[in-house]
Amino acid sequence: MTTRTRRETIVFAHPFRLRGLDRELPAGAYDLVTDEELIEGLSFPVFRRVATMITVPCAPPHHSAVEMIAIDPDAVSDARQADSGTSRS
Repeated sequence: MTTRTRRETIVFAHPFRLRGLDRELPAGAYDLVTDEELIEGLSFPVFRRVATMITVPCAPPHHSAVEMIAIDPDAVSDARQADSGTSRS
């Protein structure tokens, strides 16, 4: 099966939470990785998402390391929407 990986950098202007993660993450740039596989047998190429991961700083005391966590893409969308709607004081 043919697979492809899409990478995107997303930026949060404020500290945020992701559904499924038990800690608050700091504002900043995060790498979002989406793996997709080709659905074969169609007359045109169609890919379906099979995994979405985000790289985040590790929990204390390992602040200098990062970890890649599988995440629901809707959780990322919700967090981005909340970040853009956060009032700036």
